[in-house]
Amino acid sequence: MKLDYDLKLEQTQKLIITPELKLAIALLQYSTLELQDHVQEELVNNPVLEVMENREEDKGEEAETEREQPEDEQIYGNDFPWEEYFRDMGLESAAERGSSVKNVSDTRPTIENCAEISGTMLEDLLSQLRMFSLTDRQYRLTAFLAGNLDRNGYLQGDLEELAPVLGVKVEELEQALRVVQKLEPTGIGCRSLQECLMLQLQKMDNPPEPAVDIVNHYLPAAADGRYRYIASQLNCNEKAVEEAVDFIRTLNPKPGSVYGEGEETRYIIPDVIVEKVDGKYVVTGNEAGMPQLTISPFYQRMLKNDNIDEQLFTFVKNKIEKAYWLIRSIEQRRITLFKVAQQIVDIQKPFLDHGIKKLKPLTLKEVAQNVGVHESTVSRAAANKYIQTPRGLFPLKFFFSSGLGGQNGDDHSAPSIKTHIRELVDSEDRVKPLSDQRLMEFLNERGIQISRRTVAKYREELSIPPSYKRRRS
Repeated sequence: MKLDYDLKLEQTQKLIITPELKLAIALLQYSTLELQDHVQEELVNNPVLEVMENREEDKGEEAETEREQPEDEQIYGNDFPWEEYFRDMGLESAAERGSSVKNVSDTRPTIENCAEISGTMLEDLLSQLRMFSLTDRQYRLTAFLAGNLDRNGYLQGDLEELAPVLGVKVEELEQALRVVQKLEPTGIGCRSLQECLMLQLQKMDNPPEPAVDIVNHYLPAAADGRYRYIASQLNCNEKAVEEAVDFIRTLNPKPGSVYGEGEETRYIIPDVIVEKVDGKYVVTGNEAGMPQLTISPFYQRMLKNDNIDEQLFTFVKNKIEKAYWLIRSIEQRRITLFKVAQQIVDIQKPFLDHGIKKLKPLTLKEVAQNVGVHESTVSRAAANKYIQTPRGLFPLKFFFSSGLGGQNGDDHSAPSIKTHIRELVDSEDRVKPLSDQRLMEFLNERGIQISRRTVAKYREELSIPPSYKRRRS
């Protein structure tokens, strides 16, 4: 076998993702808030980028200010009765402020006029503990337990484990826990769901008679809907058990949730707005809050200067190219998002007219074929985007769902089928609730071809318990 070395020139084709293409892909799947943050960051890092200003509006505002200025001087001139104005408003005039005698109002603001200060759960519990007549040692123990509560108000850790950490006896820590459990909201400082419900029942005047026994001994059976078994054990009728369980469901299993800790407020800005104008749905992009970018004329003129330094020329040219590609990518994102939203509105027009029951099953492939792009482009365009419609605010992903066929050739999406199941369950007879088989039969009568297993799947996704748990006597 002979080995030799030769140089060969071959021509091949490869797909290479350039940095510009990566930027375009990233911008396409950005939400409105993320795009605004990215634009603000580019405005800081790229000196050639500028925000386009509306000169006509600025001139109009300046002219309006100039027209209003003489009127202000005419109204609030030197002849204005300032002393009478101060007396009518209950304020001190300049002469009164300089005098030694001052009118001090004896009325104090009431607590109703004070602004509400929303603090954390720990701050509120500590402020309540200061109202008790506790020794320093007792306050430290109760404050320690209050600091070991999770956001639902449950104590984290056993007292047997926490006592050695503080160097105290378990009995002393139990006394401190009883003090914490007297605080508001009722049920705070509990160690289990059973204890949480019992603390709330103990502070009520006349709870249903079986409620205490059910919480103490038959809570799992009540969750499973085994009312007949509980009634036989408590020697009472099944109706009383049902009323007691319904009352228990009104209690708060998470007393610490009233503080809302750990829940971050999210503000949603719709990327697309759909409005009904003259019987037609018009799709517009939401450009509110998005600055209009342009390239600085100063740096454009700098490149035309023959005496510019070579390094400076290269630096400015690269920045202008990046700015140009950013502006182009944002515009391409806007066009792609508009085309995708327009196709969704055209296909889901029955949903916009009649509601969720008319929501059609839709796939990314179907929209991609109509728009003329790849499925991944449609997926990126729909990611993290919201559309505001006359039916409400929805994520774009909401309109892409699987579905089942109907008897008349109509397809039904999964959300619309779930709506039918929810209506059937809400209108059922509580004495004889509908089983999954009966739900399947009713859906088949409505023209929806579905199996019992699929009905059970959708029912579980709706958090609807099975029929034997929904039964009432």
